[in-house]
Amino acid sequence: MLSYQHGYHAGHFADVHKHVALCLALQHLTAKPAPFCVLDTHAGAGHYDLTGARAAKTGEWQGGIGRLWDHAVQSAGLSLYLEQVRKANPDGVAHPRVYPGSPLLALGMARPGDRVVAMELHPAEHAAARRAFKGYANAQLHRRDGFEGVVALVPPPERRGLVLIDPSYELKEDYARVPDCAARILARWRDALIMAWFPILPEARHEALVDAFAGLATAGREVLLDCLYGPPRPRGMGGSGLVVVNPPWHFAERLADAGREAATALFGASGRHEGRLLGTVTEIEA
Repeated sequence: MLSYQHGYHAGHFADVHKHVALCLALQHLTAKPAPFCVLDTHAGAGHYDLTGARAAKTGEWQGGIGRLWDHAVQSAGLSLYLEQVRKANPDGVAHPRVYPGSPLLALGMARPGDRVVAMELHPAEHAAARRAFKGYANAQLHRRDGFEGVVALVPPPERRGLVLIDPSYELKEDYARVPDCAARILARWRDALIMAWFPILPEARHEALVDAFAGLATAGREVLLDCLYGPPRPRGMGGSGLVVVNPPWHFAERLADAGREAATALFGASGRHEGRLLGTVTEIEA
């Protein structure tokens, strides 16, 4: 059993990057009346206590959501994201006490007819997610391997929706399993909106992942690469990456707008955002 528990890292800058993109994608899905389904391969605990011992041990949230909490937001993407995080902190606190994970953000934006299907294999995280999901009639939680589970569950009956592939990358094999999972999803659900997150580390293992996703870019199917970088560092995560297959109309531009603002707000002059379509040299302009 893998040991990763996201409570030590919840709300850090990679969560900001990933969850801004998720909120923008969900906003697109809610713009049409037809119901949709969100499938989350690695759900974690659902939500996280930023005042607890795990968050205090690393303090990583202070360099992520903590820096944005009182930021004078300009972009629509960051504004939407902060609105959702503030829903989890309704008492007007000076800094966030609770951080909603991906499935709780999805449930917060989903309508009664939409569904959120989450998978989590870690027993403690699964138990925490079960508690977090109480009261949500449109939530389903599976204790199973997310890579296997999501392929078995697509296409959903709704035929609209998104898949978030977000492993911990404790295993080096995940860099190959993620694009392979995406390809298997697309073989069953060609129009799936897929978002895959990955860490950017000095070892640069993510480059093979990006190359594999570039192979999925075909006529009629776009694949977006979006990255948020902090200052260079000899070890540890220096950036956050997202690959988005079948991005919605104008999604790339809206994410780029939010990414540029987030880079400055989180890292100052040393922050950087990059977005481009794979298979081309086209950079995304906000």
